[in-house]
Amino acid sequence: MDLTKYFDEVSPGLMILVGIALVVFPEPATSAFGAGLLLLGLAWLAYEWNR
Repeated sequence: MDLTKYFDEVSPGLMILVGIALVVFPEPATSAFGAGLLLLGLAWLAYEWNR
């Protein structure tokens, strides 16, 4: 099993997890930043998936 071909999904996945964690905190600034990170991570993951 070659895990190096899945290395491109690590960074967007971490960005999605950090975005979810920031959305959970009730502070408005962290929620907005977390939502932005979540959307950016999802877009990045979709881009990497099609490559």
